Amino acid sequence: MSLLEDAAGISGDLAELRHRLHRRPEIGLKLQRTQQAVLQALDGLDLEITAGADIGSVTAVLRGGAAAEPEQAPVVLLRADMDALPVHEEVDVEFRSTVDGAMHACGHDLHTAMLAGAARLLCDRRDQLNGDVVLMFQPGEEGYQGAAKMIQGGVLGAAGRAADKAFALHVLPNQVPRGVVATKPGAVMAAADGLFVTARGYGGHAASPHLAHDPVPAICEMVMALQTAITRRIDAFEAAVLTVGKLKAGTKHTVIPDTAGFEATVRTFDRGVRRKVREVVHQVCNGIADAHGVEVSIEYLDECPVTMNDSSATSFAFETAAELFGEQRTFVLPRPLTGTEDFSRVLERVPGAMVLIGACPPGRDPETAPSNHSPHAMFDDSVLPQGAALYAELALRQLKQS
Repeated sequence: MSLLEDAAGISGDLAELRHRLHRRPEIGLKLQRTQQAVLQALDGLDLEITAGADIGSVTAVLRGGAAAEPEQAPVVLLRADMDALPVHEEVDVEFRSTVDGAMHACGHDLHTAMLAGAARLLCDRRDQLNGDVVLMFQPGEEGYQGAAKMIQGGVLGAAGRAADKAFALHVLPNQVPRGVVATKPGAVMAAADGLFVTARGYGGHAASPHLAHDPVPAICEMVMALQTAITRRIDAFEAAVLTVGKLKAGTKHTVIPDTAGFEATVRTFDRGVRRKVREVVHQVCNGIADAHGVEVSIEYLDECPVTMNDSSATSFAFETAAELFGEQRTFVLPRPLTGTEDFSRVLERVPGAMVLIGACPPGRDPETAPSNHSPHAMFDDSVLPQGAALYAELALRQLKQS
């Protein structure tokens, strides 16, 4: 049977695993139930498996059986993220989340099931592998530096040699039609920085603001001024997004608080622009604080680098997908996405590619469907065998070419 036929034959098992993960989502690095579900899915396969003790990771190494010199054979790494988001699900499906305030709103449950399926497909083809495959099941992608922690733990050298190529898949509930494989060379997803600003004044009675130093209007002015500064100080042909996601101030409407603050995310695609935005943020916030007679503290954190696809690996991924599914089901993204991915940490060290797969369910328009991270996001199970087959075929072909 062909790889696609074998993948279709395990589609029910992949859906069952995906639904089990979706019902019991876990957030962050400690993914005990998820880790156990992955270990169960890999049980009985000819793999060298290491389960993380401090974090809920799983690393599995498949030794190829066709390598002439096993100790010098190439290594391909395939990665899937496993963690959920602090989102309350608003989708009425049979396998809806049973955990209040937690949801697989970014499709990581699909990624995990796809990679587990790829492990089965590749184990069945061990004698065709001209090298080794590292399966990286990663926790903590959603802002917990899970990739960095697994890299520190040695995942890139898990086969005993450094990985030569690395690939990851990511499903989209919108933007790309169901079953279509999309990516681009170069920057495919943004860098992310976290901005945390606190203004400190002198509180008092809301009826007598002249007797206090009110930090609230200072913070409000900073939020609005930063939006203007981005458009005035950053080249119009460059890309930068600054979005404030959290405001915090006060305890009661009649009280002027001592402190007020906000938290924001900054997205860029160029190192120079990234540095420039940092400079602008400090200039704007410090200047407004001085004008209002309050003090300001600014914490600006480098959270995630640009996800940079290797050109050769991207072309290879497109060719592989086109031969598997047909050229009409591949699509070159016209521009990068402003979302972020900590697979970027892997791609800083190993040439490879992040590849996207459309997973918009029937009855929804991918142009208007809710996006990743939405409580209304939905992903279609039909792409599970497609993703498993693509993971497996990328490894098989890459090891033949290396």
